[in-house]
Amino acid sequence: MSKKSWDDITAQVKEEADIVQIVGEQVDLRRTGSRYQGLCPFHQEKTPSFFVYGDKQYYKCFGCEETGDVFSFVMKSQGLEFVDALRYLAQRHNIELPERRQTEVEVKRRKKRELLYTVNRKAAKLFHTYLLEAKQARGAREYLKERGVTEELIRQFTIGYAPSVDSAGWNFLGATFRGEEKKAALDAGLLVAKDSGGTYDRFRDRVVFPIYSIGGQVCAFGGRILGEGQPKYLNSPESDIFTKSRSLLGLYQLKEHIRRQDRVILVEGNFDLISLVAHGFNNVVAPLGTALTREQLRLLKRFTENVTLLFDGDEAGRKAAFRAVPSFLAEKMSGLIAVLPSGHDPDTFVRKQGVVALENLFQRAEELPEFVFKNWVEQYGMGLNGKRRIVEELKLLVESTASPLQRSVFLSHFAEKLGMEAAILERHLNTAKPHKYPADKADRSTGAAAPTVRPLSAQQRQLVEFMILHPHLFEHLVEQEIELCLAGGIGETLYRALKQMVDEDPAIDPEDLLTALPEGEARHLVLSVLQRGALAVPVSESGNDQDLEDIIDFLKREKIQRQSQKLMKRILEAQQENNDALLMELSAEKVRLDQLLHN
Repeated sequence: MSKKSWDDITAQVKEEADIVQIVGEQVDLRRTGSRYQGLCPFHQEKTPSFFVYGDKQYYKCFGCEETGDVFSFVMKSQGLEFVDALRYLAQRHNIELPERRQTEVEVKRRKKRELLYTVNRKAAKLFHTYLLEAKQARGAREYLKERGVTEELIRQFTIGYAPSVDSAGWNFLGATFRGEEKKAALDAGLLVAKDSGGTYDRFRDRVVFPIYSIGGQVCAFGGRILGEGQPKYLNSPESDIFTKSRSLLGLYQLKEHIRRQDRVILVEGNFDLISLVAHGFNNVVAPLGTALTREQLRLLKRFTENVTLLFDGDEAGRKAAFRAVPSFLAEKMSGLIAVLPSGHDPDTFVRKQGVVALENLFQRAEELPEFVFKNWVEQYGMGLNGKRRIVEELKLLVESTASPLQRSVFLSHFAEKLGMEAAILERHLNTAKPHKYPADKADRSTGAAAPTVRPLSAQQRQLVEFMILHPHLFEHLVEQEIELCLAGGIGETLYRALKQMVDEDPAIDPEDLLTALPEGEARHLVLSVLQRGALAVPVSESGNDQDLEDIIDFLKREKIQRQSQKLMKRILEAQQENNDALLMELSAEKVRLDQLLHN
């Protein structure tokens, strides 16, 4: 293990990584004097305006103004966080990275995740090879050919086929795994345990789509049945390496095109995605049978902030669009929607109507809030009762706005459409319930300057670092009532975000916080902690280390002392006012706090 600090490693990587070589692997560079020139990888252009300066180790595009060093380029081009970009470059140059201390539980979890990726990778290869070569997969190949899926597309997306029971029995996949790998295949959902003992394959007689992480690891599968039967579509269950709400089909394969075009098309189905790619639309992704989530939008924001939803024109498609609006607003993203004619999905439309018709549909795409408002007008009308209903519907959208400016523009725009004063509309909407995204609360103040956030003390910082690096021990920290120690600052923001994530998935990793948190101070702190990887507080399996307990105890005592000081001030005021009743009440509370301190 390297004894160098992360700062030393970062400097060494920056010194050894040749930016001309790194960029040259993605951009056709030509030398012009002391610099290199090529077409910018970050926007579409015909005349080269992208320059790389080898002597100073940075790049700059004079077309889109994108500039940075080798880390910036890898992060931007591959959609990576700084830690992952540093790790990627360090591995390329055989530079050993320092590792933070891990508990036995964390080591076991890491090995379990590695094994899950291993069995998924093997399964993907087996399904893929079977589809391409097996005689029994002829029907699947013909089915894909009829739907316009070429062999090139099959290879690009590693599409496979899980054979039917008639062709390969119940354990085509299960027969390839033994021991720990078989257990991992069960955990990954590739196999299903029988009540009577033994296992059988989850995916049978299905065209199988591997689902990749942003880093290119197979984390799950989605299967479409060929014959009759239910369910028509089947995804892997969630596991330690797969969460549906944080995954997007096609993003790994098409992220470079999405970034270059600065736009992404979002469709609902696997074959919708493949069909559009087959017809030349190479900036498409699909969620995995779930409503679009903020986590998925944050993944897309690494490559573009311009998203066009391509949904069916039926009731289900409209509802999906309605559900997506709050997430777009909360993430400050530009969302458009193109609605397909009745009876069509993206696959049938592009195959029957053609590319030009679909391009024209995109040209007529509407902004999501406008689309939703127009549908409310059609549903409720613009009479007195209709306007009342529309105002009620607008509440959720206004709650979701992520900044005072966005809220103000939103109110003015829709107040005008409703024939109301913006102030009157706002007054009606102020009865809305609190927003369900507490992490963004500070961004949505309604005009007054945000209150100054109290900086973390040294002890709070240690506690927050422990909380970030060891989410598997979070329940222990909750039992210790650490929220009381972090109230009123960035520590509380991180506590609440982590609690929500652990409640949903106790097996999260520290890096998952980066995806869950919006851009801001809290996210920067997490990134800083992960970059250093060091931990000031020792840790055991249970988290019951004396140093940690001492920190928590110190913070609790400090909080009680502050409360006691404030209380003493109020006692003096009560004495000056001769308010005996209040004085007795405050004195009793002071005695209680003093007892807590002594205990």
